[in-house]
Amino acid sequence: MQATAPTIADQTRPRLLARALRLEYLTLAWNVAEGVIAVLAALAAGSVALLAFGIDSFVESASAGVLVWRLRAERRDADPRAIERLEHRAQRLVAVSLFLLAAYVAVDAGLRLWRAERPEASAVGIVLMVISLLVMQWLARAKRRAAAALRSRALEADAFQTTACFWLSLLALAGLLLNATMGWWWADPIAALAMCIPIAWEGKEAWRGRECSC
Repeated sequence: MQATAPTIADQTRPRLLARALRLEYLTLAWNVAEGVIAVLAALAAGSVALLAFGIDSFVESASAGVLVWRLRAERRDADPRAIERLEHRAQRLVAVSLFLLAAYVAVDAGLRLWRAERPEASAVGIVLMVISLLVMQWLARAKRRAAAALRSRALEADAFQTTACFWLSLLALAGLLLNATMGWWWADPIAALAMCIPIAWEGKEAWRGRECSC
């Protein structure tokens, strides 16, 4: 029987997968870097909002790692059912991590408000949040375009998660700026409490799992 000639879509898909992988590698590298900087800056300033953002970055790194593995598995033509099972387990672990983070931040921020613990201003944290806003906005748009081209719900969900990181950056930045410019020390733990909502939402989405129509 004569072999069917590859279609344009068949020829294009490997390039689209390669681009999606580059975006995920960039996400993974950036999240690790910003997580380290954020946690160190948080410990120096005593900022619970910055600490929450930093720890969330590490959890997001794990989530990006799952998608990197999945995209690489598709390139190798791995068993789709095995991919689904392993991804499901990994996403459940990410979800539990996010739920625990939201609970920890809520308790810590509440105690700091109760004790009136005043964080120091963090210029490093403010600069990091501004850069993070720009990076997350660009990454989210690029991932949405790649998801549409690949018709991948997994990548589309990851783009939504990157958008959630954008809002986390915005909330953390608001708390840091108000503390640094107005002396409103309570803005930092309040921002941390507000961050618990999108963090818990991310956990819920991860627990439900992400499907991919690859």
